[in-house]
Amino acid sequence: MPMSLPLPRRPSPLPLPPRSLRPHRDGVLIALAGMAGGLVLLLFGLYNDPERGGSYGAWLLIPLTVMCLTALGRRSMQPWALLVAVAALAADLAMGSLLATVVVFTDVVYAAVLYGPSRTSRALLPASVAVTVAVTLGLLAVFRSPATLLLGAFCAAITVVPAWTAVIIRDHRNAAAAERLRAEQTALLAEMDRVQAVNAERARMARELHDLVANHLSAIAIHSTAALSLEPRDETATRESLGVIRENSVQGLAEMRRLIGLLRDASGEASAEPAASPRLAALDALLDRARSGAGNPGLTFALRDERGADAVPLPAPVELAAYRVVQESVTNALKHSAPGTVTVELARARTPGPLTVRVTSPLRERGGAAPRAPGSGAGLLGMRERVELLGGALSAGPAEAHAEPSPHNGTVWEVRAELPVEEGSFR
Repeated sequence: MPMSLPLPRRPSPLPLPPRSLRPHRDGVLIALAGMAGGLVLLLFGLYNDPERGGSYGAWLLIPLTVMCLTALGRRSMQPWALLVAVAALAADLAMGSLLATVVVFTDVVYAAVLYGPSRTSRALLPASVAVTVAVTLGLLAVFRSPATLLLGAFCAAITVVPAWTAVIIRDHRNAAAAERLRAEQTALLAEMDRVQAVNAERARMARELHDLVANHLSAIAIHSTAALSLEPRDETATRESLGVIRENSVQGLAEMRRLIGLLRDASGEASAEPAASPRLAALDALLDRARSGAGNPGLTFALRDERGADAVPLPAPVELAAYRVVQESVTNALKHSAPGTVTVELARARTPGPLTVRVTSPLRERGGAAPRAPGSGAGLLGMRERVELLGGALSAGPAEAHAEPSPHNGTVWEVRAELPVEEGSFR
């Protein structure tokens, strides 16, 4: 039965790395490189502002050390690492500044956008642009010199450029993660479809095997049991039972060969001589086979077709399902019913209405004789699946006997199927 599957949800952004106080290898390398570069610059007296840098000297190692410590938490401690780095950069600029401190700061900005929370990542780039513009305009208003534009470019180089680069890389990573998630969801949906198709095909094969083969085997079991219980001198009844056994054996073997041929057909197409689907016109022959032999002591079979002589032809799936319902009900009656009449009724209340199939059989009393053949309940499940696939409904259970008297407390076992005739109702 077809089943609707949920649509995949829109992929979420790239998940953040797990929070850990342990420094990442990249952060350790950047911190060591920054400290080494700062020491070399300090040793040779290479300051960004030589006048102020020379006066502070080794004190510039303090903001450099703080900046390198923030580099250790560039992945796991954002945005706090960025806030500390901003304070360290401000102190470094006030003391004359080392280039190593500025370079490490650009990496902290880059890491804050790339690894920080989504809200921080989205806010840093416009904030960097706003700070750069504000600083440039402020310096230009105070000093009124075009040289201040160089300071604006410097500010953009240490804030806007790393933030923009990180945004581009993060977007690419999010897109790659989204594609991977879509691929996983597509593979999952494909696997679900495959499993559903396999299960549906297995259920269909189980129905076909039961309807085409199990009924013949049940008839063989019933009539062989009856033949074993006959008197040795009753040759006529014995021959009738053996004839029924042979007929069902041949038919079952032919159906089994046809199914094996279909399963071996690599093209998936039907065999060259497919078996015709049984129609309701074959119900008389079905009941004749049920009447023959010694497997049905005390059982009689009656067919009541109340559709009228001018009944409209039914779609093939409807006739096949109706035939299988009657076939399984008759087989179950041969197995389990008490002596009496098994009645098969076909009715259609109105022309544009459903087909009603009703099979009643005498209900065996509790504690009575054992069934003539064992059952597993697969037949009832197969009937229900066939009917529901056409959009119909099936019920089976004890019911009151209305048409004919029953010696078993007025109850019969009734199987009733309502089959829609319009093809648009089929599932």
